[in-house]
Amino acid sequence: MKILVIGGGGREHALVWKLAQSAKADQIYCAPGNAGTAEIATNVPLSDNDIPALLKFASDNSIGLTVVGPEIPLVDGIVDVFKASGLRIFGPDARASILEGSKVFTKELLAKYQIPTADYHRFDDAEAARKFLSTNTTYPIVIKADGLAAGKGVLIITTPEAAEIGIKEIMEDRVFGDAGSEIIIEEFLSGPELSMLCFVDSHTVVPMVSAKDYKRIGEGETGLNTGGMGAISPNPLYDQELEDHCLTMIIEPSLAGMRQEGRPFKGILYCGIMLTESGPKVLEYNVRFGDPETQVILPRLETDLVDIFEAIIDDRLAEVAVKWDEQTAATIVLASGGYPESYPKGLAISGLEQVSGSTVFHAGTKIANNSIVTSGGRVLTVTSMGATVEAALQLSYANAEKIEFEGKTIRTDIGS
Repeated sequence: MKILVIGGGGREHALVWKLAQSAKADQIYCAPGNAGTAEIATNVPLSDNDIPALLKFASDNSIGLTVVGPEIPLVDGIVDVFKASGLRIFGPDARASILEGSKVFTKELLAKYQIPTADYHRFDDAEAARKFLSTNTTYPIVIKADGLAAGKGVLIITTPEAAEIGIKEIMEDRVFGDAGSEIIIEEFLSGPELSMLCFVDSHTVVPMVSAKDYKRIGEGETGLNTGGMGAISPNPLYDQELEDHCLTMIIEPSLAGMRQEGRPFKGILYCGIMLTESGPKVLEYNVRFGDPETQVILPRLETDLVDIFEAIIDDRLAEVAVKWDEQTAATIVLASGGYPESYPKGLAISGLEQVSGSTVFHAGTKIANNSIVTSGGRVLTVTSMGATVEAALQLSYANAEKIEFEGKTIRTDIGS
């Protein structure tokens, strides 16, 4: 079959790479793709949120399966549009994608169905938020923009002055656009974080192997939040008991609540969980694969990914035996200097041909004048498999050192 993958980051390169291993994949397209996807698929110069253009391309080219990588087209209803035209597409519809599209909706769903999460208050008025904070003396706190903000709409606040700045920037200056029309102010949870990703159809939940990602730009989880600077799989804190607890107390009640609300979920459910002293609590839900977790999880998948996606579309997930490689995996992100704030683009990348024993997934790259150059904040991820996480990390770091571009930024403590 012909397959279309929508998106152009490291997650989408990993999806294209895994889908290309299927005997069912005849031709793969990626829109818009990057320099890495161009090596194994045909890039299509369409924006990942131009739904009418993507629909026309899929219709005109007899695409048998469309796979949506990013959250924006999912929240905007691309699945609904494709299904209305009789096209097969993998991902949740707009009603289910609100789990990521609105933090206010998700917090209220969790509260309604008594699913453990941080205590919170919602505000659609900046002055009301300020008044609330004037009586709040316990810091740190967390301020979240309600809508999609490219992973940057979560602020950890340690002082009243920083809280004032955060409210002004989100609600009045609208640094995140309409995503900041409402905010959540919630308690700060502490403890190790867990990324739990699941394949989900209307009846069945199949957890993937565990992963741990590292969000902050600086060593020791310091500095600004990013989309992720590296990941390992499995998560050393994850075991069968914890998985069973999270399924029973968090994932399954959330999905049941969504069905009760008339928003049944099918696709990839990503749950960010904090392992607090009082037990696991939900930090966030995403409605698609995470990045860079995808780059560290999919290399361990042994089952045909096309088979899994088609089974979910047809509500046959229970019939598929999802199997995983017992080896571990580790991925290191190579970021642009200045990320996650302003950074240069168009810088030449060298050394890719010297990488051996690892897989390089492109995130922010493009081809210019027959050369591969940087085009984003997170440029590349280097993923390796190994008998132990330490062995996988050692190989990833060794190969990451072979790749060069001006301002290359790497965290050296992934996995610690």
